[in-house]
Amino acid sequence: MRVPLSWLREYVDLPAGVTGRDVQAKLISAGLEVETVEQLGAGLKGPLVVGRVLTIEELEGFKKPIRFCTVDVGDANSTGEPQEIVCGARNFAVGDLVVVILPGGVLPGDFQIAARKTYGHTSHGMICSARELGMGDDHDGIIVLPPGSEPGADAIGLLELVDEVLDIAVTPDRGYCLSLRGIAREAAIAYGVPLRDPALLDVPAHNGEGYPVRIADPEGCDRFTARTVTGLDPEATSPIWLQRRLQKVGMRPISLTVDIANYVMFELGQPLHTYDRTRIAGAIGVRRAEPGEKLTTLDGAERILDAEDLVITDDNGPIGLAGVMGGAHTEITDGGSTDVVIEAAHFAPIPIARTSRRHKLGSEASRRFERGTDPLTTSAAAQRTVDLLVGLAGGTAEPGVTEIASPAGPRTIAMPADHPDRVAGTEYGRETVVRRLQEIGCDVAGSDELTVTVPSWRPDLSYPNDLAEEVIRLEGYENLPSTLPQPPAGRGLTESQLLRRRVGRALAGAGYVEAPSYPFLGAEAFDQLGLDTDDERRRTVRLANPLDDTEPALRTTLLPGLLGTLRRNSGRGAHDLALFETGLVFLPGAEQTAPPRLPVDRRPTDEEIAALEAALPDQPRRVGAVLAGARELPGWWGAGHTASWADAVEAARTVAREAGVDLTVRAGQYAPFHPGRCAVLYAGEQAVGHAGELHPRVTKAFGVPERTCAMEIDLDLVEASGGARAEGPRVSTFPVATQDVALVVDADVPAADVEAALRAGAGELLESVRLFDIFTGPQIGEGRKSLAYALRFRAADRTLTAEEASAARDSAIASAASRTHATLRGA
Repeated sequence: MRVPLSWLREYVDLPAGVTGRDVQAKLISAGLEVETVEQLGAGLKGPLVVGRVLTIEELEGFKKPIRFCTVDVGDANSTGEPQEIVCGARNFAVGDLVVVILPGGVLPGDFQIAARKTYGHTSHGMICSARELGMGDDHDGIIVLPPGSEPGADAIGLLELVDEVLDIAVTPDRGYCLSLRGIAREAAIAYGVPLRDPALLDVPAHNGEGYPVRIADPEGCDRFTARTVTGLDPEATSPIWLQRRLQKVGMRPISLTVDIANYVMFELGQPLHTYDRTRIAGAIGVRRAEPGEKLTTLDGAERILDAEDLVITDDNGPIGLAGVMGGAHTEITDGGSTDVVIEAAHFAPIPIARTSRRHKLGSEASRRFERGTDPLTTSAAAQRTVDLLVGLAGGTAEPGVTEIASPAGPRTIAMPADHPDRVAGTEYGRETVVRRLQEIGCDVAGSDELTVTVPSWRPDLSYPNDLAEEVIRLEGYENLPSTLPQPPAGRGLTESQLLRRRVGRALAGAGYVEAPSYPFLGAEAFDQLGLDTDDERRRTVRLANPLDDTEPALRTTLLPGLLGTLRRNSGRGAHDLALFETGLVFLPGAEQTAPPRLPVDRRPTDEEIAALEAALPDQPRRVGAVLAGARELPGWWGAGHTASWADAVEAARTVAREAGVDLTVRAGQYAPFHPGRCAVLYAGEQAVGHAGELHPRVTKAFGVPERTCAMEIDLDLVEASGGARAEGPRVSTFPVATQDVALVVDADVPAADVEAALRAGAGELLESVRLFDIFTGPQIGEGRKSLAYALRFRAADRTLTAEEASAARDSAIASAASRTHATLRGA
């Protein structure tokens, strides 16, 4: 929002000598983001005067059209004689009033003017364009002034060329500051001076004789004011002051009727629209669009409307996108219109915001409506527009007034008088709280418990904390005391946090690189993973306002993000990759409840926290990893090897070991893994994750290398299975006794079952068991396999004898034979 200081002074009596920089500092202190203060006319030096063109001589023989002019500049040149000037513009004629800078003057950019010979003549000055004077980017022709000025008059004051303009970045919660009225209110509070509210006008009441209006969607449009002005002069143009004010706020003057509507919008913050009355068929209506309806907007684009779009209609159909842009059919054309209908309405913010984004059509009107406008300003804005049209275009205001409004009472908020004190951690006192709330337009009643009636132009004030924020910002954020929180002693990282750190260090030590990704995904990711239509992972939590429409949901698996990172790195020439991520996934519950609004002046109660957690989706923490290329590079030390499903399983074991959990690995089938190379990971009897090689269709869909492997494990379930705190191994002073055993079992018997049987039979002397070889071949028979294990035995208090080690080994073999029908190889 651009705010000219000269315009702001109309509503606020700023102290003498106050500059734009001073106002900037005050508004920043009040919480507004004033980005810059632009100095208009900086470096401009006269004489810059009004001139009347007396003669024009067309010069021939040059590459471009050149004119030699004589211009009457009155006594500004101290002689009274016509000024001779060479000019290349062609948009003016004899008798026109133009802006002339005489020798000795300086234009913005330190462009000094002097008499000089050019095109065979001496030019004593220059006829100026808007861009040369810093009024805008228009350089197609020079400025032609409307009649009424005298030759020789000062053009700097006439065109208001010297001014200061504040550029304010208005945040979404302060839509009222998208107007001079709103900024003037903030400035008046900052300087402690009265506000001359431009919306305080005497407006006629609804009398049933105005232009007919029908509202079919009162939720989308709860207030609509219509006024009619007839007998306008179609040749009337916007006066210089009106054009200059629009230019300073960043608008291009178009025509008198449109300029007045834009002027009132910037002045009061209420967007308006004017219709050519002769082009409207029947009553004006407000409704939702029919699917497939079409509308050509003022920008010339034909738009196919959505059923959620709020539209303005007449008997022939849509004539405008409500709150966004009018239709071309009822546009007031360049020739002007003698009869216009003025629309000043209040639209709900959400439909306008969605329509604007749906059609990729932003406008100054939609920018204000989607932030919330003052519903009680519609009548004043319509009246202000009527007054300007009557005064500047010679029109007549018809006595009929249409005012349709849905019943709505004032909004009130109950708040303890000391609530801002407790929020800020300082003492303001009831008197200060009441005074600050009244300054922003609130009505305040009560003593210890305040009942605050919120002004209509502040839709962002809904809760006691909003009111506390207003008191705090007006008293000055810089005045808040700096106090450090006092945490209780003896609290450090939780066990879960310590586990996450250990897992990250362990995977990094194993050669993995952490690669966090955004937790958003779209339905396409599930198709790429090859998930069935009824897979639970397709049930997602959808975001109400996603950053990207193609990724509107929160992830239910870590793999899409990791595979996307793998694809990007692989595409940039990194082919040997091992990546991991630790993060949350989001699983929707059976019922979705609205979360409570937690307080900020105290710790939430256990009940409030429980209600908040009940409203949230289930968010288990998982660890995922992906591998591609060489796991060990070849070199003089050996051939190396390519990453395989076994490496993915080992990554899962690495995670589980940090929680003190031994994983059991069993074959399974689970998308997106290859059906013959997928492992289901168990902690006890609980399945906690999966690992293996990805299906070829999945690697192709994601664009990652063939035979890419992956792992995903639920860290919360692993932690819950770990039980007590993990302890480091004890170093024994007694030697270990190693016994190797090779067992032959059926090919479909899992190695994990054989290992479990060996552990159960070996007893307490068994320190570890490790599978070091798997063999299949005709030597052991069809449908059979040989599993070779290294058993390590050790006693804590003595050196084991050979007989004790052999007995433990034989017991382990017997247990395996009993449970898995294993036979000792070679027996």
